[in-house]
Amino acid sequence: MLSPYIHSFVLFFTLLNPFLMSIYMIGMIRNTDAKIFNKALIQGSLIAYFVFLFFAWGGEAIFTRYLNVRFESFQIFGGIIFLVIGYRYVFQGADTIGAIRGAPEHLAGTVAMPFMIGPGTISAAVVTGMEIGMAKTAIVMAMTLGLTCIILILMKFMHDNLRYKHAKYVDYYFDIVGRLSALLIGSIAVDMIVTGMSHLIHPSV
Repeated sequence: MLSPYIHSFVLFFTLLNPFLMSIYMIGMIRNTDAKIFNKALIQGSLIAYFVFLFFAWGGEAIFTRYLNVRFESFQIFGGIIFLVIGYRYVFQGADTIGAIRGAPEHLAGTVAMPFMIGPGTISAAVVTGMEIGMAKTAIVMAMTLGLTCIILILMKFMHDNLRYKHAKYVDYYFDIVGRLSALLIGSIAVDMIVTGMSHLIHPSV
């Protein structure tokens, strides 16, 4: 009975991936005060939550009826984006990710749009909404975003307290975990592309 919820949770958590997200957000983590960072992270998560709920509620109709775009095309595009990110990170490391800068009042939108809201997570929201319904999707998304926020806040705390005494180990973490996470993201990207192409070729599948 719990398998659909566990599958949806794992899918969302893997796509959001706070461990890889911490590497994308390294500029904010290093250069932003903890209170400002935590506030922006929570606000960004709330923005992402309502966007995910909207797409879970609207489903494929948002793309086909209002945007005149096939949902499968969106899946393939999202897969390509994740594939490029994963490929570049595996072979080039953290240098591929630029530092994020901006005024504190704009950080919440910066957190939500590049890091949380993307083709992959929106596709997952649509699929989850169709599979388990709106109410259960809302719970799964709240749990996933909540856990992601907690992990990122803890990582910000650890970074601020360990970066001077254990800078070498912090750098090792960002390199090793980033590459391992990128392998997983790349695998999911390929699956998104294959799934989108399969549905385009065989719409009934």
